[in-house]
Amino acid sequence: MQISQLAKILSERVANAGKGERVTQIHLFGIEFADEIGSAANQVVEASDIDNSYATEVRKGMRLAQFVQRR
Repeated sequence: MQISQLAKILSERVANAGKGERVTQIHLFGIEFADEIGSAANQVVEASDIDNSYATEVRKGMRLAQFVQRR
């Protein structure tokens, strides 16, 4: 999947997040797309509509991916 596609998905999820769920959605994005993101977390976040500091939250989700399973 291309960076632009991942960035669009991330932007949509953050935009549709309920109150207080923005960071949770970013973590879930990192979990779900960890393999596709690879080492491009910064580029994905930069291409999305969210603050660049959230790349850290994407990477946290990516690290969690090996320990969790999506329901």
